[in-house]
Amino acid sequence: MSSCVSYELSGGIARIGMDDGKANLMTKDMLGELAEAFRRAAADGAVVLLTGRAATFSAGYDMALFDQPLDEIAATLQAGGDLIEQMLTHAFPIVAACNGHAIAQGAFTLLTCDVRVGVTGPAKIGLNEVAIGLTIPHYGVEVARHQLVPTWFDHATLTGTLYDSAAAQVAGFLHEVVEPSHLESVAVARAESLLALDMAAHAGTKQRVRRLVVEAIRATHPHEFVLEPN
Repeated sequence: MSSCVSYELSGGIARIGMDDGKANLMTKDMLGELAEAFRRAAADGAVVLLTGRAATFSAGYDMALFDQPLDEIAATLQAGGDLIEQMLTHAFPIVAACNGHAIAQGAFTLLTCDVRVGVTGPAKIGLNEVAIGLTIPHYGVEVARHQLVPTWFDHATLTGTLYDSAAAQVAGFLHEVVEPSHLESVAVARAESLLALDMAAHAGTKQRVRRLVVEAIRATHPHEFVLEPN
């Protein structure tokens, strides 16, 4: 894989690592490489372990994107939504080892994962779009609605709050929080435990459990970022 995304298959687990050397920004290149990595994991029939770098899972879209031409913005946001749908419908389990910060598109990517392990410390996790002048795309609203604790859904989407790890667990962004030194071993253990699942049953059940959220995304996403001709 490229310098942004790595792929390593071992013992039925595909480790997909995001590392752009900075904040793991969701550029079009990063999104394309992640999509290819998940296609590869599906072909390998592997449980996925998705992780970031240092103290960052992903800080979301590069804000410089929004100074680009409209067609470039639209193409990147389209790719972001496509990745969310791809991960939601991935036929094999996905474990997130959330190294720390997961913001906006980074948090949506986190929320597609079946098991989400985070770390203690000064992490910032949440959906800050309304605080920086952006409207959350429909695909982001739907995945947040599906995964967040209902009483926290409005708070997370409408206030732009970035939570620490403990609050993020309460809100539903994370399932468990461990010391940073334990993240690797715990995430690997969670992935290994999922190897025992009947993968056909997992895929069939995932399709049923996520049917409504996937249908909602498919009803809006193909048209949301299509530019009208002049």
